[in-house]
Amino acid sequence: MLNDYRAPWWAVGGHVQTIWPSRLAPKPQVRYRREPWSTPDDDVIAVDWLQRQGIDGDLRLPDPAARRDPPIAGVFGQTATAQGIASASPVNGPGQPTLALFHGLEGDSESHYSRAFMAEAGRRRWNGCVVHFRGCGGLPNRLPRAYHSGDSEEIDWILRRLRALLGGPLFVVGISLGGNALLKWLGEVSLGAQGVIDAAAAVCPPQDLRAGAYALAAGFNRLYMHNFLRSLIPGALARLERFPGLYDAQKVRGCSSFLDFDEVVTAPLHGFCSAEEYWRRSSCGPFLASIRAPTLVVNALNDPFIPITCLRPPEAVSHAVRLSYPAQGGHVGFPVGHAPGRIDYLPRKVGDWFVATSRESGRDLRNIQAEHPLETEQGFERRFDRRFDQGFEIRFDKGFVRGPRRCLGPGKHG
Repeated sequence: MLNDYRAPWWAVGGHVQTIWPSRLAPKPQVRYRREPWSTPDDDVIAVDWLQRQGIDGDLRLPDPAARRDPPIAGVFGQTATAQGIASASPVNGPGQPTLALFHGLEGDSESHYSRAFMAEAGRRRWNGCVVHFRGCGGLPNRLPRAYHSGDSEEIDWILRRLRALLGGPLFVVGISLGGNALLKWLGEVSLGAQGVIDAAAAVCPPQDLRAGAYALAAGFNRLYMHNFLRSLIPGALARLERFPGLYDAQKVRGCSSFLDFDEVVTAPLHGFCSAEEYWRRSSCGPFLASIRAPTLVVNALNDPFIPITCLRPPEAVSHAVRLSYPAQGGHVGFPVGHAPGRIDYLPRKVGDWFVATSRESGRDLRNIQAEHPLETEQGFERRFDRRFDQGFEIRFDKGFVRGPRRCLGPGKHG
């Protein structure tokens, strides 16, 4: 799928391919109109809908919670209502394809990947929306809880509401944290996802949250972690002012890693006993074997956020999952063109895959894996043992790297 990607000469290495698209590459211009959605537990999230070119302004619509539509049953014992778009219909019509995006950690509709994917949706004349997790996008939520990597219940009611509102194909993209939550949901509902979405793509999902947390705590990667903490810590303290007693403010201020923050804030806030339990129960990797809806998983092998040894091989995922592991691209990067570069490569490729998958929708899902094997960069061979729990090895032209099923941290395997 993305194995033809070649980073431009000026974007050398995973760090440049990660930082440049996020901070320095020009972002496409898109317009949104905001729609607050009431959640099944009487909280609120923001959904930003792509506006057609030529419509001026940013229309921020009132919460349509007063309208009560018939409930839509979910698989998690909660319901969603088909409310919210009566006053703000998708601009290209309810029968057109819709691209829905779930952002990454501390992301929003203005993140570089959000604007790139929405620009691609606009280019194809699709409807598009960026769904914000609770408390994101500048809209404070009402309840003490926030969002986290394993929040598949949130994914469930949102996608079921979108399906109830839209008549055309529903394509879903999850970025990093959003991709992890999306894949977890796909595995949990399994065959049930086929009645909700048409296809899904997860870009750089942390298949092993524990390994990712340790990777971001080492070397140059600490720059990324500290950047996230500069946003997460003030947000946690602001939440504590609104809801006293949730956690210890002094411990929050002392957080210097994801282990600290998830132990002090994320885990207790969302019903986990510890960061370790949160990581174990929320990592999407074990759920890939249960997915039955057409799903694309994209991860560059030089992604600094995600250790290469923690990427699932074909033997560990279902036949509905297509794995694309190009050698380059960084973390949600994939810049192309002359400096300062463009960030349209990834959305275009994912959009092409959605179109191709839609055309193949009448085929038996059992044939997908055979038709679309794991893709890797030319120049090395990826070979996996038959028994996944025995580990695998990645062979390069020079040397090789061995890795087990589960990573325990930098330099530690089990």
